[in-house]
Amino acid sequence: MTTIDSTTPTTTAAAEALAERLFGSMVAAFDIQSVYLGDRLGYYRALADADGPLTSGELAVRTGTVERYAREWLEQQAVTGFLTVADEPPDDAPEHALHRRFALPPGHAEVFTDELSPNHLVPLARLLCGVGKQLPALLEAYRSGGGVSWAQQGDDAREAQAAANRPLFLGTLGQEYLPSIPDIDAALRGGGRLADVGCGVGWSSIGIALAYPDATVDGYDVDAPSIEAARRNAAESGVADRVRFHLADVATLTDSGGYDVVTAFECVHDLPDPVGVLSAVRALAGETGTVLVMDERVAETFTAPGDETERLMYGYSLMCCLPDGMAHPPSAGTGTVMRPDTLRRYAVDAGFAGIDILDVEDELFRFYRLAR
Repeated sequence: MTTIDSTTPTTTAAAEALAERLFGSMVAAFDIQSVYLGDRLGYYRALADADGPLTSGELAVRTGTVERYAREWLEQQAVTGFLTVADEPPDDAPEHALHRRFALPPGHAEVFTDELSPNHLVPLARLLCGVGKQLPALLEAYRSGGGVSWAQQGDDAREAQAAANRPLFLGTLGQEYLPSIPDIDAALRGGGRLADVGCGVGWSSIGIALAYPDATVDGYDVDAPSIEAARRNAAESGVADRVRFHLADVATLTDSGGYDVVTAFECVHDLPDPVGVLSAVRALAGETGTVLVMDERVAETFTAPGDETERLMYGYSLMCCLPDGMAHPPSAGTGTVMRPDTLRRYAVDAGFAGIDILDVEDELFRFYRLAR
């Protein structure tokens, strides 16, 4: 038997590879934090709206910030490749640095500022920075078995999550995905009623109403700030006459039933009592309504190492979704990585016959019909 100690070339190469990976992750983390600053301070929007490249002084004036900070941010963004530099002075003298002009390259404005583009990934930066604020609370939760709720995570996490899903909910969901499911499409085109469980700030409900002008939608959520935002969003989108939002836990509803379609978009894995909520969902749908669940497209079985999607979802779960579920005991403790067999078990325990995985192709999400 050959013993490999810590001085062998194999061990050294492995250590160096891991150290290099972690160093790259640290650099990427700084990039994410810089994106958060650029978004929240309005830097990207100012650059996108400008007629041409801006100096640090011009950017500071447009955004109400301090020139020295604006200059450092612009230089970092150029160094990391997010911005380009026009008319660069020949040296680093302070008086020259003040005259450097910076601009967004072609295509970058879409990623940083177009809220309806599927390429708009700035909300993910905001979410990551938002949940990072709760690291001390997460440490305590991991030690005590408690949790960190969405309410405790605060506006950054809540608003970032809503913004991340907004392009899907206002675009592809109603324009491609739901029309590909015949019974749902027919019910909504015929003026059907839909209950949107866990509606958040309402983009899924609003997107469905926009796609199906004869349908009516009731959105339900337990987060008061989200419901307030949803009502504002519905009014601004011109669908408040057909979309109503309710601050309510559907598991406690007594006046239920009669919905043609009941949806639960990316929320079942967060629920402390998924079986209880799915039982209520079954009642909302009555004997003939269709129940549609959208949740993360994680691998069907645990495999390590996993792909980027699996790594992303475990990251969400560690920092956000599992702590939220655990914040409301007794909790099923599902977490973001809810595999099909887990949802199948919850559905059967709630009185459904099982689940059908629908032929809807999305990179991040899987669609299920809960079977009678």
